[in-house]
Amino acid sequence: MVLGSNPAHAQDEFPFGFLMTLDAARMPGSKRIPSLEIGDNGEVSLELWCDGGRGQFSIAGNTIIFVPGAMENRTCPPDRAQADSDLLAALSNAATWRREGDFVTLLGGKPLRFQINSN
Repeated sequence: MVLGSNPAHAQDEFPFGFLMTLDAARMPGSKRIPSLEIGDNGEVSLELWCDGGRGQFSIAGNTIIFVPGAMENRTCPPDRAQADSDLLAALSNAATWRREGDFVTLLGGKPLRFQINSN
């Protein structure tokens, strides 16, 4: 039974050290889907709909704080630039999180669901 309890506990933990992909459809004309690569200390490498950059997550229990860092200003069509701004705002507004198996949902003004890339 000890082996059965350890995986359940791991599923309650924030997935530091993993890449997570936004659970969303691709935008028309694009192959990209936003992703977050979260380091062991909460440092984040972001790839958005067009732009990319860095940030930092701080986690305490189920509370989450995201602070965006420097972003690359790539040449983006207006719809993707707006989607990037909206996604950064939603990440910054996230206040809590929950994990369900290989999915992490950040909850705030707009829920964001990410799939953990576990392969």
